[in-house]
Amino acid sequence: MDKKQIVVVGGGITGLSAAYYLQQRIKKEKLPYEVKLVEASGRLGGKIKTVKKDGYTIELGPDSLPARKPAAMKLTRELGLEEQMVYNATGQSYILANNKLHKMPLGTFMGIPKDRTAIVSTKLISFKGKIRALGDLVIPKSEPKADLSLGQFMRRRFGNEIVDNLISPLLSGIHSGDIDKMSLMATFPNFYHLEQKYGSIMKGLQKSMPGNKKQKGKRPGGMFFSFADGLESFVHRLEENLDEGSVLINTAVDHIERKASYYHVLLSNGNVLKSDAVVIATPHTAVPKMFSQYPFFQLLHDIPMTSTANVVLAFDEKAMKQTVEGTGFQVARNSNYRITACTWTNKKWPTTTPEGKVLLRCYVGRPSDQEIVELGDEEIVRIVLEDLQKQMEIKGDPDFTIVTRYIKERPQYNVGHLDLVNRVRQDVAANLPGLFLIGSSYDGAGIPDCIQHGENVVQEVFDYLQ
Repeated sequence: MDKKQIVVVGGGITGLSAAYYLQQRIKKEKLPYEVKLVEASGRLGGKIKTVKKDGYTIELGPDSLPARKPAAMKLTRELGLEEQMVYNATGQSYILANNKLHKMPLGTFMGIPKDRTAIVSTKLISFKGKIRALGDLVIPKSEPKADLSLGQFMRRRFGNEIVDNLISPLLSGIHSGDIDKMSLMATFPNFYHLEQKYGSIMKGLQKSMPGNKKQKGKRPGGMFFSFADGLESFVHRLEENLDEGSVLINTAVDHIERKASYYHVLLSNGNVLKSDAVVIATPHTAVPKMFSQYPFFQLLHDIPMTSTANVVLAFDEKAMKQTVEGTGFQVARNSNYRITACTWTNKKWPTTTPEGKVLLRCYVGRPSDQEIVELGDEEIVRIVLEDLQKQMEIKGDPDFTIVTRYIKERPQYNVGHLDLVNRVRQDVAANLPGLFLIGSSYDGAGIPDCIQHGENVVQEVFDYLQ
């Protein structure tokens, strides 16, 4: 009996996870299916990339996985990587607002106050701003709405001052987005549900995640983890667990066409894969070209993409004449800085940096400052150093710098995002059965989200094929 063919397009963490979970299920159930993973570039893993240089372990993309999201932890255990796990060192983090560094208030969750003390004790906002922020405890819950901006929702609950100085740097920073355009329902629906259930976000956080429980024996460090050899170890171990000969790299998909009951997948090398089901795990911007004969995919162009860059700077510790004790800071929009955040990597991840050295990683490319990403490396480094000098005294040049750009690679979940995605998927279901769209463009952009997408699509594929 001929094996049914499944093609996964895109070898980032989403496609890699999908191929892994598909093959694991096929083996477990001894099914007559075969999986091919097709990746246009010369490597798997997408934005996850670790480099070793002069004794440093440097992440050019994401630097860690959140321990609170189960998908990444579950896969780590499945892959036998637990012994290589390292947790971030905990330490003081800061918000840079109105050109001054302020300690992150205790008793907050992702920038949201959990209790009155978090609001009253901080110097981030004025007395008037504190009174307004406490309004969350008494303001009636929102009327149910299909969607609204995250900024509109948070400003109604807490007021403008705390949103601009504390909440926005954390929540918009995760997506490199604009809090006043970001979809509440597509990015942080949990806050909406807490408000609806408890009448207040603060009350909801207190009820749903009380902070007085000790985490004895559960976690040796902070809220994030990586691996002793860097985050790309995760990619390599996943790749090692794929079936031999099932991965095609340096191979783009030029066109996909639906035939009577299968798909023709035309590759850039001229070959054609015949497939019974196709999983698309590429950025959404690549999809309309692959399916040029289907106009409904043009709607995907309405999902905006922003550009970002991160800048790694390595120093001898003697060059740092004045530093701030902590692990890093986020920058509020009201500060005259072009960097959006800075991580003191040697403090947050001590195993990444040789003794006597300092490793910093800064980020640029806020939605209102996209042009900075297009500048040359030297100019970006100059701007970053100029900003850093405003908060710390640095004498001498970095030992080396690395600038990594992500041009139009950050999908923005603006208001109406879920409706747009749903409309496209309805058209796909009606016109292209056996085709599945997954990845950071649609249902969650973090690595654990992408892993979960890869795991979830397995049941959809099998339901279709069976």
